[in-house]
Amino acid sequence: MKFRSGFWLLRPEYEATYAVELFSAETVGNEIHALAASQHIAGRGATLSPALFVRLFSPMEGVIGVEITHFAGQVKNAPQLPLADEPPAVRIQEDESGVSLTSGALTARINKAANGWGIDFVEDANLLTATGYRGMAHMRNRNTKQGFVVEQLKLSVGEHIYGLGERFTPFVKNGQVVDMWNADGGTCTELAYKNVPFYLSSRGYGVYVDSASDVSYEVGSEQVERVQFSIEDERLRYFVIAGPTPKEALSRYTRLTGRPALPPPWSFGLWLSTSFTTNYDEATTTSFINGMRERDIPLDVFHFDCFWMRPYRWCDFTWDAAVFPDPEGMLRRYHKMGLKICVWINPYIGQKSALFKEAMEAGYLIRRTDGSVWQTDLWQAGMGVVDFTNPDAARWYQDKLRQLVHMGVDCFKTDFGERIPVRDIVFHNGLDPVAMHNYYTQLYNAAVFELLEQEKGKGNAVLFARSATAGGQQYPAHWGGDNAGTYESMAETLRGGLSLAASGFAFWSHDISGFEQTAPAHVYKRWCAFGLLSSHSRLHGSQSYRVPWLFDEESVSVLRFFAKLKCRLMPYLFRMAVIAHEEGIPIMRPMFLAFPGDPACETLDRQYMLGDSLLVAPVFSESGEVTYYLPHGTWTHLLDGRVQEGGQWMKEVYDFHSLPLWVKENTVLPWGGTDHTAAYDYTAGLTLRAYQVSKPVTVNIPAQDGTTALSVTVGLKGGALTCDPPGEYLLVNMGGE
Repeated sequence: MKFRSGFWLLRPEYEATYAVELFSAETVGNEIHALAASQHIAGRGATLSPALFVRLFSPMEGVIGVEITHFAGQVKNAPQLPLADEPPAVRIQEDESGVSLTSGALTARINKAANGWGIDFVEDANLLTATGYRGMAHMRNRNTKQGFVVEQLKLSVGEHIYGLGERFTPFVKNGQVVDMWNADGGTCTELAYKNVPFYLSSRGYGVYVDSASDVSYEVGSEQVERVQFSIEDERLRYFVIAGPTPKEALSRYTRLTGRPALPPPWSFGLWLSTSFTTNYDEATTTSFINGMRERDIPLDVFHFDCFWMRPYRWCDFTWDAAVFPDPEGMLRRYHKMGLKICVWINPYIGQKSALFKEAMEAGYLIRRTDGSVWQTDLWQAGMGVVDFTNPDAARWYQDKLRQLVHMGVDCFKTDFGERIPVRDIVFHNGLDPVAMHNYYTQLYNAAVFELLEQEKGKGNAVLFARSATAGGQQYPAHWGGDNAGTYESMAETLRGGLSLAASGFAFWSHDISGFEQTAPAHVYKRWCAFGLLSSHSRLHGSQSYRVPWLFDEESVSVLRFFAKLKCRLMPYLFRMAVIAHEEGIPIMRPMFLAFPGDPACETLDRQYMLGDSLLVAPVFSESGEVTYYLPHGTWTHLLDGRVQEGGQWMKEVYDFHSLPLWVKENTVLPWGGTDHTAAYDYTAGLTLRAYQVSKPVTVNIPAQDGTTALSVTVGLKGGALTCDPPGEYLLVNMGGE
């Protein structure tokens, strides 16, 4: 939100209370409580003026919280995301120039100078960012009487800002206006399904605004030297998170807001969907599954989209007997084929559903302030929305899903969760509806994920979720929403995924070949390569099926090739999943995250690192021409074995069975012994592929539960590769010293 008219003037409808000068700073336990006067205090009379109350504290090492309060008695009644509570040993110091709080290597220092209000955030003597002149403020709209707390943090020369959720706009957020409001806007607009009030800086720090409400960002767009964030409230709390690298700052952020659960290995395999509005019955779905088997295409999950239920009855969690007369028998048959089953759900209950009356009478639906049920025709006729702030409603919803799990359903696609009403409604928990809008999806996904953990155990639960907010990374996986069958949409989808990765989400997918439209065969084939080299991989569409033989015969070959490749890579990929679970580092990593010292990587949004060691540059053209950057070092192409020195831009042409897929030097890549499923014993038939190894490398092979099944150190002795310990695996030197 913009409050100013240029640098000198406010917009006429606003009046401001700025932090101008430190009046007092008290040490209260391990905190600093400061009073920031709105004018220079030259005498007693100057204290008869507004002020801002500022609290500095630290919830964990390397993280400093700043809480700004105007009127303490008028704070919005909003939900709070549970945060890590690991209070570190802090150091508070004061001298004639300032007062500071230090947590780990991070220090926040308040300036004492007259008319010199400011807080510098310093890590190991390096200034990360700061708030200063006319940065921290309270704004009042003269006309509407709305109050806003505003903060502005310094942007350095050449500094880039990333994250703020799954955003499909330019990857670098400098110059953008970004509002935290979950919306169903597709992948081609500035709206986002997953809004996360956290940004990551190329300078190696992060900033998280601790609010579930509609935080508004001006990223160098109102004052080009600053990132501004504001909220309609009388209090704003944010955290500055130290690095010193972006990867370390991201790891701290996910420790603060919650690390992702570890999804089961089978979820990393290929998912095939019925698609949205297509016509299908058991014969149709069986023909798809058999068609994949006959063509030797690995398939791990089959997904039933909306019309597994009867029209007008979403959601009643009842199979449509007209097309699926024996759902339990069907699911048993599919399980015998080695498949896991996913079904589509959402939190909306159509009026024709028998569950509508049940939920309405029990008080499980969101209500208007007059006590009536809030209803709309926007998605299902007369639908209501489950109120997950009511614990009884959440348990009721879980019990409906529990019946499906007992029937044979393995996981759920938790669609929607963005279209949540805020006007003239009341939630069971009594919290502010606007503040609940984004947080609703956290409760929705948590309820479903927790049900799956109850029924299947930890490590066996996975969602396919569309909407999310801060903390949503705890309930994987997420997918990129409604895209289209074009290269442009493929590119914007990747931007969204990289932006979400920079926001702390480790497991992400997208609709291969696009949801809307039916992509031409060449787009389908290029997207298959990208999709199978993503964390999770799903074929899904709107009005047409996504089985490859409906595109062309080469599509069958391409899908088979990359699906088998992903199965072979699973010992490596699942190890990266364990790292994501333990450290909060995403599997698909923006290049700046992996190579923070290389300025060429700071703006790259058409390539990424897949874990520690694999560089992927999807091809966004029918001709196969692709331009990408290879960072410094020696790289080996995974598919054709070429060795290439990095530190340069590459322009090449690839056929449909290949793409830029490079292995970083000093990598020992575990190559699985199975190419027909993602879930298997990763030590059986294992090959260790050593790439340009010049120093000892330890590779950990995970078991299916994420523990380490085998740990091997590969080194050099007399110019030859050695293994410790030796074992029943094959070591292959793919080139090097």
